[in-house]
Amino acid sequence: MKPLSRVLDALTLALAGLLASVPAQAGDVLARLDRFLAEVGSGQGSFSQIVVSRSGRRPQRSAGEFAFARPGRFLWVYAEPYPQRLVSDGVRLWSYDHDLNQVTVKPLGDALGATPAAILAGEGDLARNFDVSDNGSRDGFDWVLARPKAPDSPFTDMELGFDGADLRAMLIRDSFGQQTELRFERFERNPAIDPALFRFVPPAGADVIGE
Repeated sequence: MKPLSRVLDALTLALAGLLASVPAQAGDVLARLDRFLAEVGSGQGSFSQIVVSRSGRRPQRSAGEFAFARPGRFLWVYAEPYPQRLVSDGVRLWSYDHDLNQVTVKPLGDALGATPAAILAGEGDLARNFDVSDNGSRDGFDWVLARPKAPDSPFTDMELGFDGADLRAMLIRDSFGQQTELRFERFERNPAIDPALFRFVPPAGADVIGE
């Protein structure tokens, strides 16, 4: 199994657009999250990612680009070290492994659940699936802590890091003791995005699993 496979399972989507809401009176950083949810309907940019395991193995580093448009449409591309692509049209989620020429497709609702994607691309009430709180300030960011209510969630908690009004970082800790850190190095708010970007056609000869 490639190093990114478990990360992709835990992230599921990694980025799309925050569609749930948090009561503004819950705290300053939660109010900023609420405004972000209300004001950002689309976005695009670049990210870097570091995955640290409990065993202390050498951290896995990757980087890529993303785009999203509400409701539930997004593109999340790993450019290095292993080319991989996640695409959602709001109904289905495709995961394409370039090296294996393999596509996995599943209904978007089944792929979300009480996962990080439910915060980033879900359409329900955030409080339905997560306990959310202000987690203080460190490393130059103000943090929101989200703990899944579901006992069988693949991750234990997630933090969203804000620099002022902008979402700049995510920390995701899974049940294997692994931590995934994402930094959004470029984040353009509300750009005009061609809907064709969120449509996926399996490459010729690709092995398609799911539908």
